[in-house]
Amino acid sequence: MGEVIEFLSGGYRFIKGVSQYSGGVAALPGFRLERVRFTHPLPLQEGFAEIERIIAAAGRPLTAFAACELRSPAPFTEEGFVAFNSTYTETLKAWGLLDTGLNPVARSNVCPQIAPPPVPSIYAFSFTVPSVEAKPSFVISGSAEVPEGHAAYRDHIISRGDLSPQGLRTKAQFVLEEMERRASTLGFGWENATAVQVYTVHDLYPFLADEIVKRGAARAGLTWHYNNPPVVDLEYEMDLRGVAAEHVV
Repeated sequence: MGEVIEFLSGGYRFIKGVSQYSGGVAALPGFRLERVRFTHPLPLQEGFAEIERIIAAAGRPLTAFAACELRSPAPFTEEGFVAFNSTYTETLKAWGLLDTGLNPVARSNVCPQIAPPPVPSIYAFSFTVPSVEAKPSFVISGSAEVPEGHAAYRDHIISRGDLSPQGLRTKAQFVLEEMERRASTLGFGWENATAVQVYTVHDLYPFLADEIVKRGAARAGLTWHYNNPPVVDLEYEMDLRGVAAEHVV
């Protein structure tokens, strides 16, 4: 991930990523990103239908859909994750988001440890709206402790199976650095974030101060979701955003 591409029909630019999501998005001049969170996660197709309604009501094309936050019942096997992504991207294709041959939409997909949804569901999404005086806004896709772009995750997971304090610290360091790399690619840093989210069921405290807070990643606080990343053997994930307008529906 590194190349930034303008997606003019959506009103945003994105970091070229993998087939299932981009590395992150930022609104183009004249637009701002707005985030909408559902009170309760909606099953995938029901959620997409509600997103379509909300975007249409705002007078925006479906290509304005820029980022998606998903919740799944449990971590997938690698084969299961591939199958899920195939289903997920069908809607993006139907909405014209894949017409360039690339996927511009940022994404996080995580799995609540307690009271998970019965089926893959949509927790929140972001889309662009026109705004002449808007401050720059962005959403960075979630990343767990594994480099993107490999055919299989398992062989490349950072400190795979090591749940010791040092193992978890090493995982967190990789993810924090990846968040910084993606944000800087779009011209942002921790100081621009309005929200930083972490997804893990493990203890953050041993490295919270010196790895997260000291580097500025908690300037706006830190939202900890007691969730697992989406693939078996991944243990720690983060995402961040700089979005001034947020709604709960």
